[in-house]
Amino acid sequence: MSLSFERTQSVAIIGGGPGGYEAALAAAQLGAEVTLVERAGVGGSAVITDVVPSKTLIATADAAVAIARASDLGVELFAKSGDGRPLKPQVAINMAAVNTRVLSLARQQSDDMRASLVEAGVRLISGHGRLDGDAAVIVSTEAGGTDFDRIEADTLVVSVGASPRELPSAKPDGQRILTWTQLYDMKALPKHLIVVGSGVTGAEFASAYMNLGAHVTLVSSRDQVLPGEDSDAAAVLEKVFKRGGMTLLSKARAQSVVNTGDGVVVTLADGQTIEGSHCLMAVGSIPNTAGIGLEEAGVQMTESGHIRVNRVARTSVPNIYAAGDCTTFMPLASVASMQGRTAVFHALGDVVIPLERRRIAANIFTAPEIATVGWQEHDIADGTIDGVVRKLPLSSNPRAKMQGTKDGFVKIIARKGSGTVIGGVIVGPRASELIYPVAIAVERRLTVDQVSRVFAVYPSLSSSITDATRAMHIVDRAD
Repeated sequence: MSLSFERTQSVAIIGGGPGGYEAALAAAQLGAEVTLVERAGVGGSAVITDVVPSKTLIATADAAVAIARASDLGVELFAKSGDGRPLKPQVAINMAAVNTRVLSLARQQSDDMRASLVEAGVRLISGHGRLDGDAAVIVSTEAGGTDFDRIEADTLVVSVGASPRELPSAKPDGQRILTWTQLYDMKALPKHLIVVGSGVTGAEFASAYMNLGAHVTLVSSRDQVLPGEDSDAAAVLEKVFKRGGMTLLSKARAQSVVNTGDGVVVTLADGQTIEGSHCLMAVGSIPNTAGIGLEEAGVQMTESGHIRVNRVARTSVPNIYAAGDCTTFMPLASVASMQGRTAVFHALGDVVIPLERRRIAANIFTAPEIATVGWQEHDIADGTIDGVVRKLPLSSNPRAKMQGTKDGFVKIIARKGSGTVIGGVIVGPRASELIYPVAIAVERRLTVDQVSRVFAVYPSLSSSITDATRAMHIVDRAD
């Protein structure tokens, strides 16, 4: 239903990633005049060089693993030699074909998003956008260019995303020293990929390339991969990595990376050196907020360059909103999308529900996947929340046994006394799908008893969720 205004409201958006895209669609749906400025293509880096390509690559790695493990389920692939003897074929990865498909799918997704915006009546402008105070956006054909258009609007939305952080002593060259946006130019599988950084990005690519058949060394400055995530989940992932042949270097900090011509040499802070064929630098990201007029417009920012926003994505300037990785909120594509919609709903007077961090489901696309939502076990341990935890290994789940799944678990976190589900962790195949019912329970404040009374298909991996909640029938007992 379109809202009724005294006059048609106008919305100008800088950045066509998930946040800007959803903001544009929502504004058009509410009857506003919408202009979207994007320099790289609709979908932004999330679709063109980040989320869509990386998850497509990971899907390919999952397929390779499924083929390799098929013999565990009694499925054997053989070819016959000239004399009729059976030969066991090996899985081969055509990296050039893989990356061609990855980039093709990313562009296709971008084109589909662009078509949706055009159909909705959104005006699309290709170029570099920057704020002109709090009432207009200037669009130039190139960053800092003098050839420009000026677009006045009642509401401004900034959704410019972030770029890979670069270290002066390990400058990416696109050949041997790479950021995650440069991986898709490789024509062959790297023989030895050194991944610097064990956060989400580093762990995902380390997992994918290991499963594609590359030797991988993961350099982590912390004592465990995925610092800040559930420690049990990180432990499972480390076990899987080591079993797959990955070399894990913990409490190791990369000092420099040098391209030797036919490989790379990574020097650690303690003087140790590691030689490999390629190096992926996954040491975080920086927001693309420099030089786009934010400070001049009075928008408050952090020292790191992130835009300060509240729970409805509003900045310190009343009619300027921001969404996505350029803000102080969680750097997730799903969060950017929700911020974009929320910003427009709030600006145009529609019903809005402020974002709550504890209700956001997140997933790490390693193998196995790691999905989380709500309060975590460490919050109970440090006394932040009074809760109880129930953890069930997937190895006891009948469907997991049928599929040959041995690694992973379901962990449910409930408030002590009331039994309200306040968090959860799932480690296993398709954890990104399995976390959804737990996220609903957290969002709707369901109790463990209410969740346990929902019928789960037998056999299914999701039945472990009902099993865990059923075991928490009495959650106020001391034991």
